[in-house]
Amino acid sequence: MDAFCPVCSQPMNWVSGHFHCEPCQTSYTQTALCPDCHQPLQELKACGAVDYFCQNGHGMISKKRVQFTYSPYSQE
Repeated sequence: MDAFCPVCSQPMNWVSGHFHCEPCQTSYTQTALCPDCHQPLQELKACGAVDYFCQNGHGMISKKRVQFTYSPYSQE
């Protein structure tokens, strides 16, 4: 999956638990949202696969339908 910077739209790199945009010199965390209710999804990882589950009644969500948002990364 490609992640694009929300500011300059350039591809970002995965670096030590977060995404980093080289042109902007900014780091971001990624949040997966349900396309129906726009609430954060639970990420289920098993055997190298990642699936997404909506706890608000929408059940399993296809990876193709997941909406990703990016927030500035803070190391606090």
